[in-house]
Amino acid sequence: MALGFFNKIKKGLEKTRKQFVKNVERVVIGYAQIDDDFLDDLEAVMLTGDLGVRTTEYLMKEIRRGVTEGIINNTGDVMPFMEARIAEMLGAQEEELTLHNPEVILVVGVNGVGKTTTIAKLAHYYKEEGKSVILAAADTFRAAASEQLTIWAERAGVPIVKHKEGADPAAVVFDALASAKAKQVDVVIIDTAGRLHTKTNLMEELKKIGRVADKQVPGAPHQTLLVLDGTTGQNAVSQAKLFGQAVPVNGIVVTKLDGTAKGGVVISIKEELGVPVRWIGVGEGMDDLRPFNAKDFTNALFAKTTEEQP
Repeated sequence: MALGFFNKIKKGLEKTRKQFVKNVERVVIGYAQIDDDFLDDLEAVMLTGDLGVRTTEYLMKEIRRGVTEGIINNTGDVMPFMEARIAEMLGAQEEELTLHNPEVILVVGVNGVGKTTTIAKLAHYYKEEGKSVILAAADTFRAAASEQLTIWAERAGVPIVKHKEGADPAAVVFDALASAKAKQVDVVIIDTAGRLHTKTNLMEELKKIGRVADKQVPGAPHQTLLVLDGTTGQNAVSQAKLFGQAVPVNGIVVTKLDGTAKGGVVISIKEELGVPVRWIGVGEGMDDLRPFNAKDFTNALFAKTTEEQP
């Protein structure tokens, strides 16, 4: 990861750092030795840092194990131990993706999470990587959705396939994939409706899109990315669980990490959902969405410097 983006993550996580890391430090400094009161206060800080119950329970279990095994001998050992465990947790979810030809990416999420801009930034990223990209405006339900995506497609400099408002979303996907195959396009990114995730008809619509995609490109969609708003903290995890009940999500995009104190949710997502964070967004610019890197995220959260060069 370039140093410039690392610095953006570091700046974006500033509020989270103050809310979570600094509060952990205060607990550590406030106790001379590890006792039940210390552990109780530490657990409370983790929960307020939006780590979630399961992640907090896991980390507390590891810390107690560290104390028992003599890895943690005093309160000063807790912070580096916790940092190492968090880096381990996040690193366990990382894997290199081998792109198909074409790679079909279905992007889902409720309205307001930054789904449209995320699609544009994904298109920009792949284009910068030398890939050809086409967008499919399959959110035909919301008024002006395809127009908004068209504006972003123009900014990203990529073509878009769209139908009139109210058209069958699966038909848009069919045409987009047919066009991609004919033109040998590398990546197809599909926008979808962001109606309430509890709506059965939306889920049936997404399943139909999946069936049509698979007929056109066997195995598609290869990625189903759920976009979550980082500012909503654990509410984003609850939202993801509901989505995951009906759609086989295999990757998470966390947006709006800049300016939120709830960045700890990134740590809990894998533990709570069993789905890896693939991308993180830390700003409005086209270059402000990048693949998730566990080492850089942890270093930025704990205010370390990266070893990587620009």
